[in-house]
Amino acid sequence: MTEAPDEHRARERREDAARLLRAHLLMQDGVASHAQLTAGGVTKTDIERKVRRKELRRVHPRVYVDHAGPMTWRQRAWAAVLYAEPAYLCWTSVEEPRTRDDGAPIHVAVDHSRRIRPQDGIVIHRMKDLELRAYGGTPPRLTAEDNALAMAHEAAKDIDAIARLAEAAGRSYVTADSLRAALDRYPSVRRRALLAGLIDDLEAGTHSVLEHGYLTKVERAHGLPVGTRQAPRSGPTGNQFRDVEYTAYGLVVELDGAVGHESWRDQSRDADRALDDLASAGVLTARLRFHQVFDTPCQTATRIARILRRNGWNGTMKACGEACRMKEA
Repeated sequence: MTEAPDEHRARERREDAARLLRAHLLMQDGVASHAQLTAGGVTKTDIERKVRRKELRRVHPRVYVDHAGPMTWRQRAWAAVLYAEPAYLCWTSVEEPRTRDDGAPIHVAVDHSRRIRPQDGIVIHRMKDLELRAYGGTPPRLTAEDNALAMAHEAAKDIDAIARLAEAAGRSYVTADSLRAALDRYPSVRRRALLAGLIDDLEAGTHSVLEHGYLTKVERAHGLPVGTRQAPRSGPTGNQFRDVEYTAYGLVVELDGAVGHESWRDQSRDADRALDDLASAGVLTARLRFHQVFDTPCQTATRIARILRRNGWNGTMKACGEACRMKEA
């Protein structure tokens, strides 16, 4: 018996819808929203029957997974994104765990105007201009650059904001240009000058943010003697420049503010320079990173002062404020 044209078209639509649902389930690791299921021809009665038979399990309201066993990280991520859609993975959920899933909540970003009922295992973040900061991953997520700036914006301390940017810059596909473009998409970001300076340092291969931090937070704030900046000295490979040199006290402070792709060759070169200083003039090199300058500047000032005192400095340290954690050297 020949199928009527209308019946034929209806059957084709049902088959197309079923194929689309299978594609969704395959791409989404077996997770689907209620809307995707019904669009694929699964009725409310079908869903209820599949739940009873444990062919489907309700994960969040109107979100299901196609088995009754433990869920993988990707399944939990898909469930969170589908529950809050349109939504994008963010914060610590931007990248899949490299080790076993520890069950940590899935973080998703939604438009700042939306209000979504909280669910166990999901942390909701509200952001403006969300679609400009996301890309179509599987599951969809914020770009690494935009996510780093969003985390830096919420960071409690400067060192935490620096760490978020450094982590992003360590990825091979993140560049100074891509970070700067993300910064332009985030006009209200906190610590804008600090972050812009870090991006400039990444592009130029300099450490100006760290150098300025050492001057203002460690040296000047605690009454240390004034060092000579970018002091030239001849070395085996020609003229070399020391970040800060206290010539009278035999101390060089090198500021290692690498934001991006640090290699063992960089570390070896720095070690050679320190060894050259000791061999040629008996000069000690103290190598400082962001942690010592932005997280523990008072303790760093105390340690630098102890070295200077041992080598003849008799000045007086001062507290940087009421909460200063300096100890008299």
